[in-house]
Amino acid sequence: MENHLVFFIFLALIPAFETSDFLITQFRNIKKRSAHDVIVNGIEIYSMKIDSKVTSRFAHNVITSRIVNRANVSKEVFFDVELPKTAFITNFSMTIDGVTYPGHIKEKEVAKKQYETAVSRGQTAGLVKASGRKTEKFTVSVNIAAASKVTFELIYEELLKRSFGKYEMLIKVKPKQLVNNFEIQVNIFEPHGISELEAQGTFITNDLSQVVKKSFSGKKGHVSFKPTIDQQRTCANCSSSLLDGDFTIKYDVKRDHPGDLQIVNGYFVHFFAPTNLPYFPKNVVFVIDISGSMSGIGIQQTKEALLKILEDIKEDDYFNFILFSSDVYIWKDRLVKATDDNLKEAKNFVQGMHTKDMTNIHSGLMKGIEMLNTAYETNSVPQRSASIIIMLTDGHPNVGVSDPQQIQMNVKKAIQGRYPLYNLGFGYGLDYSFLEKMALENKGLARRIYPDSDSAIQMEGFYDEVSNPLLKEVELSYPENAISDLTQNNFKHYYDGTEIVVAGRITDNDLNSLTADVKAQGAKNDMTFTEQADVEETAKALQEQEYIFGDYIERLWAYLTIQQLLDKRTVAQGEERENLTAEALKLSLKYNFVTPLTSMVVTKPEDNEDKAAVADKPIEARSAPGTQAFPTHSYLYSHPAVPSLYTSVDGDPHFIISVPQKEDAICFNINEETGAVLNLINDPVTGIRVSGQLIGDKRVSSDAKIQNTYFGKLGIENKQMELKLEVTPEKITLQTGREKTVFTWLDTVTLRQEGITVIINRKQNLVLSMGDGASFVIVLHQVWKKHPLHQDFLGLYTLDSHKLSERTHGLLGQFFHHIDFSILEVHPGSDPKKPDATMIVKNNKLTVTRGWQKDYSKDPEHGTDIPCWFVHNNGEGLIDGVHTDYIVSNIFDPVIN
Repeated sequence: MENHLVFFIFLALIPAFETSDFLITQFRNIKKRSAHDVIVNGIEIYSMKIDSKVTSRFAHNVITSRIVNRANVSKEVFFDVELPKTAFITNFSMTIDGVTYPGHIKEKEVAKKQYETAVSRGQTAGLVKASGRKTEKFTVSVNIAAASKVTFELIYEELLKRSFGKYEMLIKVKPKQLVNNFEIQVNIFEPHGISELEAQGTFITNDLSQVVKKSFSGKKGHVSFKPTIDQQRTCANCSSSLLDGDFTIKYDVKRDHPGDLQIVNGYFVHFFAPTNLPYFPKNVVFVIDISGSMSGIGIQQTKEALLKILEDIKEDDYFNFILFSSDVYIWKDRLVKATDDNLKEAKNFVQGMHTKDMTNIHSGLMKGIEMLNTAYETNSVPQRSASIIIMLTDGHPNVGVSDPQQIQMNVKKAIQGRYPLYNLGFGYGLDYSFLEKMALENKGLARRIYPDSDSAIQMEGFYDEVSNPLLKEVELSYPENAISDLTQNNFKHYYDGTEIVVAGRITDNDLNSLTADVKAQGAKNDMTFTEQADVEETAKALQEQEYIFGDYIERLWAYLTIQQLLDKRTVAQGEERENLTAEALKLSLKYNFVTPLTSMVVTKPEDNEDKAAVADKPIEARSAPGTQAFPTHSYLYSHPAVPSLYTSVDGDPHFIISVPQKEDAICFNINEETGAVLNLINDPVTGIRVSGQLIGDKRVSSDAKIQNTYFGKLGIENKQMELKLEVTPEKITLQTGREKTVFTWLDTVTLRQEGITVIINRKQNLVLSMGDGASFVIVLHQVWKKHPLHQDFLGLYTLDSHKLSERTHGLLGQFFHHIDFSILEVHPGSDPKKPDATMIVKNNKLTVTRGWQKDYSKDPEHGTDIPCWFVHNNGEGLIDGVHTDYIVSNIFDPVIN
């Protein structure tokens, strides 16, 4: 069997290589330095260069890696690049022994057909795609013969965003092996001059700091990093690499005027960033989700962030808090000024926030909007002030008005364009598309808050971005008869430290000068700014600079136009959406950008024939219907819809294990006799135990090899709270201590006792929350009573399973904490729609099948298809032990019965 070697490039703006942990046999340290230090398992990366040219904020990046196979057998190498989510790939090629295999950008549907044709011929192709916090992956692999060389080259472009007064390039460097010639070169050209430039790395030691070279003078800046092999070593006699961390470049430009007009070859760009203006007083309404799913890290980090925000809020600002779960809770009945007394009281209020019940997004938002509208109508806030609503949620609306489209319509009608709405989505268990559409419709934006130890910092960082409004109602205008194809030119707010960018095409060939007029409301009075540029002189000055790459302003215009068309497309419907799609697609193809509407097809040599692979642009709103261009069952397995929101068991019975860090899921079935009781969750630390008893169909099917089974009874107990909850399709029995209460599924109940909340939604589901611990949702499935075969059954979904202890086990519980897996060798299976693959998990190599299972947490009647890797044979090799190890004698622990 051939040896395999995998190389990864991790980057936030520019990448570097890393070797795979599980595919590469660990190479022993060689105490004597030699050329063998740079050869790992026969493969040498003898050159890696990252060349970035930044012209007027627009970055053109070329990554080139040259690899040679020093072994005497063929090897497979992977080129794996993490790009910024805001970047567009424009070109890729690989050259093997002098033969170049280029990538071709095509309409997604065309690429899809070419891809599926390759798959139907038994070819395994597909460029793996996935998203991280700020990045998305591009991967291609190829087999190279002994002594062969391969050169990978990837080109991508993006417009650098100004934040907190600086443009930033974040470079994730992580080779994990020594590279003969490792080099980063960044050249920056700014026509108005560079005012500051800095470069630093988290892995930079005192010795390595001498290797980082930076300089700037006038309009040019330069950063380079070119460590020798010895400088890359973790120690003098080590063959492991020291390069492991973030390499960051920040810079800003000189600003003699508020605006900067640049013109080249019939296109212009206008950068507008005035400084030294007084801040607007702010009116901020914080609309915060305190439903049960926010308990634990969610509410803790939210409290931490809000307390820090309260420390930074300005004395002229007005603010209030709206909390929502099943009901809405307000701190004050109106916005209040940020006096010392009010801030002190607000901090106490924030510290006292606690979670409970379900998620009434609509009522929370509408109350916040009503409060702001009333504040203006009653003149209780300054007329010259800037208002914003910031909402934070981690879930789906499931109480009150729960239809996302109805919520969007009501919110838009209530706001009427008067102020922006910013939606923060905490974690993965939410409909990001819904939050994004609602924010964009109301001149705001959506941002995902990743559930981690720095969640509070993420929230604080977002607030800091919008905390200092300098201008409102900003409108940039240009000669109507001289320009066309203008990008967005009106903005609700301009915040300190940011920048407004407008681009367009000049249609008047006789135009000698271009004038830009900017009108806006300032904190003290209305303001007007005027900028003028001589067309010929500006173009000549720019074209003479050596750092300029091609028609950069035209490409900047195309980049910005496509981004904004895609944003408009997000909220559009019907014919308008079709027209926006067609326009964005046309530009994507013309300028060779990989966007959500296009794909790059790469042909590569494999087994003496050429095979096709496809690269797509991932989309943040994975949970939105229709955002995924290729079917979820296609071979493009690493671009699934959002995984199951909860680790769950439902159906007959299907187990779905969500793996958020992979943005994917694993599933398996358990086939066992009716009447068997399976232990699903057992946490000896918190005393929580969940078990389920199987039922079968009304009669045995003589045709079926395996009889269908379902959960007909679920039992949840908490020993510390002396709680037992027994649920069947007929009734719900709650026992706390010696008190026992019985409900039916015809009841609608919200029951709160000390540390316990039980919500029964008639004929739908039951939600059990236990203090700050995990919560559970039990879904009722009802079938026609006269059905000859099937009968009612139950499904179980866990929320906030990370709040259970590390010792939690059971068929579900063992997966509540970190699980890692890798997928290799995807190939056609017995079903042409469901490819097979090899999964490496828990040191086992399993044959798995790409398929999907139903998640009924949002739609109990029809369910949602969740793409997952299906593990056969009762989860053998995935679960600890065998499935019969989890059979127990009783629904509840007999020790406390």
